[in-house]
Amino acid sequence: MKKTSSMRAISALLMCCALSLSACKKAGLETASTNDIDTRLIAADAALQSQIKVAAVLTTGVSETLRVAGQIDFDEQALTRIGASVTGRVTQIQAQLGDAVKKGDTLAIINSSELSSSQLAYLKARSEKELHRRNVERAKTLYQADVLSLAELQRRENEYEIASAETRAAQDQLRVLGVSLASIERLAATGAIDSVASVIATIQGVVVERKVAAGQVVQPSDVLFAVANLQRVWAVAQVPEQQISQVKTGQSVQIEVPALNNEKLMGKLIYVGQTVNPDTRTVLVRTELDNQGGRLKPSMLASMLIEAAPVQRLVVPSAAVVREDDIDHVFVQEANGMFRLTKVRLGPERGGQRVVMDGIKQGANVVVEGAFHLNNQRNLKAMESGN
Repeated sequence: MKKTSSMRAISALLMCCALSLSACKKAGLETASTNDIDTRLIAADAALQSQIKVAAVLTTGVSETLRVAGQIDFDEQALTRIGASVTGRVTQIQAQLGDAVKKGDTLAIINSSELSSSQLAYLKARSEKELHRRNVERAKTLYQADVLSLAELQRRENEYEIASAETRAAQDQLRVLGVSLASIERLAATGAIDSVASVIATIQGVVVERKVAAGQVVQPSDVLFAVANLQRVWAVAQVPEQQISQVKTGQSVQIEVPALNNEKLMGKLIYVGQTVNPDTRTVLVRTELDNQGGRLKPSMLASMLIEAAPVQRLVVPSAAVVREDDIDHVFVQEANGMFRLTKVRLGPERGGQRVVMDGIKQGANVVVEGAFHLNNQRNLKAMESGN
């Protein structure tokens, strides 16, 4: 009887162990099944289907943007450097740095003995011309009266031609020295010699350089003032020679000027240099900017953003991109109708598109609309499954 009871106890114990092992195995299988769920896969439910749009990833022409350092500069076609027309001593300065001047305004006054000598030479030449003109007229009268020979008449006519040429040369010399035609006519009429010469502004603009002081002796080779019209200015930059093949005249550019809170100014390249600077290995480029308000100052620092020629690149719409763990992802549609969250490496946004650098290939079907909502549903499913 005791033996039978012992056997029954052992059988019951074995049965309990078997049931326990079975329960543990089942729990382990359920846990393994839960852990094997791919949280990057999601199927759009019926409510989400209408919000999702899928499209194939294709290539399109993308313009790369080159950013090069530069500065604001004078429009050299509207910049003039003004010097003295005669050798002399500066007696007055009538224009200061920053003054606005008009064409014809006097910038400085010079007292010149050279000018006096040239005026005197002109008056002498003119007097000689007048003397020989009268001699010719008298010789013609005498020749007609058969008192003077033809040879003598021709000699006097030749002297008159020489005097006329000398007068023209003396007048040209005065014009070289900056004397106006009206002043020359006044000199001829009055005979009054004036040793004062004016330094005159040749364009309307602003005095941006002054390199002269009162009492200074100057020569025609000296630059005394620089006047610039600042209503239009240039933005210039140096493009590395490795990138110059991407730059062409007429390309659109943006100019960012730090002094103007990096405000973007639009323009087009008007010049691309034909030579490389051997020291910096760069090529000069420039654009022209409107400056009616005078905000842009020459020598201001600027960055030039040049839109290069389009290159075929694989792109996805910016709306297709979702951020997960600070990494860019897109949802790729798989053959079973599921969508897989796929990590990608993308370029910066430009025109609502991102260049694909790595992660997906051309022709892949990705969610281009509704990716944000699809990712919310994926995160919700992952939370429900405990992952």
